[in-house]
Amino acid sequence: MTALICGSYAYDSVMTFPDKFKNHIIPDKVHMLNVSFLVPEMRREYGGCAGNIAYNLKLLGGDPKPMATVGKDFDPYARWMDDCGIDRKYLTVIDSEYTGQAFITTDMDDNQITAFHPGAMSLSHENSVQNANGISIGIISPDGRDGMIQHAREFKEANIPFIFDPGQGMPMFNGDDLLAFIEQATWVTVNDYEAELLQERTGLSAHEIAERVQAYIVTLGGKGSHIYTPEHRIDIPCAKATSLVDPTGCGDAYRAGLLFGLINDLGWETTGRIASLIGAIKIGHHGPQNHKFTRAEFASMYEAEFGESLKGF
Repeated sequence: MTALICGSYAYDSVMTFPDKFKNHIIPDKVHMLNVSFLVPEMRREYGGCAGNIAYNLKLLGGDPKPMATVGKDFDPYARWMDDCGIDRKYLTVIDSEYTGQAFITTDMDDNQITAFHPGAMSLSHENSVQNANGISIGIISPDGRDGMIQHAREFKEANIPFIFDPGQGMPMFNGDDLLAFIEQATWVTVNDYEAELLQERTGLSAHEIAERVQAYIVTLGGKGSHIYTPEHRIDIPCAKATSLVDPTGCGDAYRAGLLFGLINDLGWETTGRIASLIGAIKIGHHGPQNHKFTRAEFASMYEAEFGESLKGF
């Protein structure tokens, strides 16, 4: 089964400031802030929600088809996708724009200053779900506002089940927008902070959202995750990470696990554990696409973590 992954592709430029921002910002001068931070360490990572989800689903043995708009500077990322065996058929290059760019500076207190340039992502509505063939399941992750709305409508019209994953795109939508997404989606997934925003803006409780979809999945960081179905709540334990290196992309890895479990009809208990484990694997590596494993290695880690074999994997 093939998964259409609608969302962003981006370059993440991650810099480390070997000091604390607070030592260089005068509190009573923030109205005229003009600062410069020397950052001797920098790395550039391949990122974006669609890119990260596709990468992780491919590792699990799935067949991801990312759909996104990218810019004139996408060639290095395209070569990386080719190396990973990820299909670029539904990526549209916008020659007048840059690929989305995130510039992230972290200080010694783990405070971050981030600037994000959406670039070609803002034109995601130029892609259409109707142009994709052989799609069995989909996901709408953070992307351009118009594209997210359009793709949800197109999934619904095509009778393709899909996950709604608003993520960092949540601020773009009001309560009515979010209710419309929920009514069209088959599943909804958010982290605990996003869950509070979603429930506040829609006026719906977790159980009320679950009654409108097949499942409402809320991740809780180190506390695991809850999967609400119309009948009951399933508590998924957090898989133990061997090291805590970088949380960037953990949520996207989790969503790839959800897609894999749904595609293979593994049931929510197993699906949630797969998602939890791949998130834990990712957190042990810098960047969202630098971890690797074989299917046999993943099955072995799953059995060691949860005390049961991963059947049909």
